[in-house]
Amino acid sequence: MEWVVIVTVVALLQCALFSFVVGRARVKYQIRAPAVQGHELFERSQRIHANTVEQLILFLPGLWLCGWYLEPRAAAALGVIFVVGRQLYFNAYLETPRERGRGFLIGFLATLTLLLGGLGGALADLIVSL
Repeated sequence: MEWVVIVTVVALLQCALFSFVVGRARVKYQIRAPAVQGHELFERSQRIHANTVEQLILFLPGLWLCGWYLEPRAAAALGVIFVVGRQLYFNAYLETPRERGRGFLIGFLATLTLLLGGLGGALADLIVSL
């Protein structure tokens, strides 16, 4: 499960980095808290971070369940795909928001695969124990 731990930390550090981007944009474009509107690049960075937090709620349990019930290295590999998808989403959303779909889809499909893998592994274990 060490690879699952490493990917978990990388995904959380990526999210933290996205939050620093929001903070930097808040200062650069003089958006005073609690405001969440103002300069377009601030709003984009804020949406990237918020969407990433929303996706982590699904991704992290899926990563751990799949790693526990199926195969930690496969779960970690899917986790890397999620992180790459999030980075593609980040890059596209800042440059051309309409192009963010590919990165979102990559991350979402990795998460869905992890969740289904965890569920399948748990069901298989349950059936064997009956």
